[in-house]
Amino acid sequence: MLLENRNAVVYGGGGAIGGAVARAFAREGARVHLAGRTRKGLEEVAESIRSAGGRADTDQVDALDEAAVDRFTDAVVERAGSLDVSFSLISFGEVQGIALTEISLADFERPVHNAVRAMFLTARSAARHMILQKSGVILAFGGYGDPPRAHKMGGFQVAFGAMESLRRNLAVELGPHGIRVLTLQTGGVPETIPEGLDYRDAITDEIAGQTMLGRAASLDDVGNAAVFAASDMARSMTATALNITGGSVID
Repeated sequence: MLLENRNAVVYGGGGAIGGAVARAFAREGARVHLAGRTRKGLEEVAESIRSAGGRADTDQVDALDEAAVDRFTDAVVERAGSLDVSFSLISFGEVQGIALTEISLADFERPVHNAVRAMFLTARSAARHMILQKSGVILAFGGYGDPPRAHKMGGFQVAFGAMESLRRNLAVELGPHGIRVLTLQTGGVPETIPEGLDYRDAITDEIAGQTMLGRAASLDDVGNAAVFAASDMARSMTATALNITGGSVID
């Protein structure tokens, strides 16, 4: 098992992507600590992990609350003995489909603020423990890339760009302490688009159509990539992104 005896924290663990990553981590032997604002979703993911023989704990935590994040990471280390992987996968509260010339300031800046704040707070809190261990992995999700021409992204893509800048700074400062910082970069995961959305099929086709492989990353793909990034198989990788865009972004 690639993550045996590791303790992995997943913020937003009750969501589609967070749940997929948490299940993949648990499958590879990690004890998963799920954090989020809504306990129902966390418990559903935790139960699916436990029923498959994995280990999962849940905590109701707002990743935008500085004191709550610090209390949570302290509690994880106290009960489990270490904090080896930290991955923030919270939703940003973005508004899309409105032109930048028409969108309100509040709707534009909300995802940028939430994304950067959550990444900073969760990474800083985890890193304080990882520095003492002289090891750890901090993961981000999204990555840079050009916004699709046919869709108005509001502040969503701007948020990912800001996270990439923070990821670079974290990698530089934390590398000497044995801590790796990586991004999982996708061009969109169609399975996360709500069922019943009028233009769901059009978005799915657009995402796949921009790839070289003719298909977008699935939730399983994201989970598998996260396992690799968090494992010793990727021990020489930091300060970079794992490109799982299917070729829609060319490095």
